[in-house]
Amino acid sequence: MKNLIIVGCGAHAAEIVDYIEYINQNSPADKFRIKGLIDNVKTHYDHYDYAYEFLGTIDDHNVDPNIYYVMGIGNLDIRTKVFEEFKLKDAIFTGIVHPTALISKTAKIGEGTVISHNVSIGPKVVIGNYNVINSRCTIGHDAKIGDNNFISPQVVLGGNSEIGNNNLLGTNSCLIPEIKVGNNNKIMAGMSLTQNVQDHETVFYRYKEKLVVRKEFVDKSTND
Repeated sequence: MKNLIIVGCGAHAAEIVDYIEYINQNSPADKFRIKGLIDNVKTHYDHYDYAYEFLGTIDDHNVDPNIYYVMGIGNLDIRTKVFEEFKLKDAIFTGIVHPTALISKTAKIGEGTVISHNVSIGPKVVIGNYNVINSRCTIGHDAKIGDNNFISPQVVLGGNSEIGNNNLLGTNSCLIPEIKVGNNNKIMAGMSLTQNVQDHETVFYRYKEKLVVRKEFVDKSTND
């Protein structure tokens, strides 16, 4: 059984707690024990009413070499900063894979990656370290994902697509097959990428158009 400390107490951390509890409840014996959570503010801890101990702030935390850490922070900038600081202190991060995820036996997944429920990961997919693959995502065959990406719910990566490091892909965004996304990009919700994206770019709709088709009404009660 792995003893865990979850880094962060916000919404993403709350979802991870649910995954861990689901895993334990559906296993012959508990696979994880949550020792507690850490965060620089206690507001989110109180909001989610966790059943586990608040262990203090991230900044003041003394890394325990006998504990596995799970990254529960969604914000990419903060995630990166905390990862760098904790790895310098020799923290060991572990990933969580929800049992309902369908993962090809030929896929490769790096350390510290969280894979949510009902995710589909195809053959020969390569996923790096410290990623979040959120609920109901589909990662097509031969796709490649770098490190520390936050892939929001229901994102689709077509076959042979590729994303680098530190990218945010918003809910329901999509890469058609063979599209490449570089590093440090934000792909906003609902975007369908049909062209490659370089580095440090934000992709979004500038204008959203609404088309209303109205059937013309002819008054037949009058005679001309």
